[in-house]
Amino acid sequence: MNIASEYMIVWRKPDGYDPTRVLKRLPSPISKDMREIYNYAVKPEGFYIVDRHVDCAVAGHAMKIFLDEALSHTNSVNIKKL
Repeated sequence: MNIASEYMIVWRKPDGYDPTRVLKRLPSPISKDMREIYNYAVKPEGFYIVDRHVDCAVAGHAMKIFLDEALSHTNSVNIKKL
């Protein structure tokens, strides 16, 4: 059974937003034993992230990077657990 938690960080991106800088800051999504720790996507409404519950520190760090990025462009975000 594959247990995972999915989140959507909803925020209004500025026109012409380029996520390259934030994506380069993310930790590796693959563990040393080659399991997926987390996955993500940049969607029109914001950042989508899946925590596979393999390494909570790494997945949490990725989530914080996405939140910090969104909050650097707007005063508020909405986090939805899917």
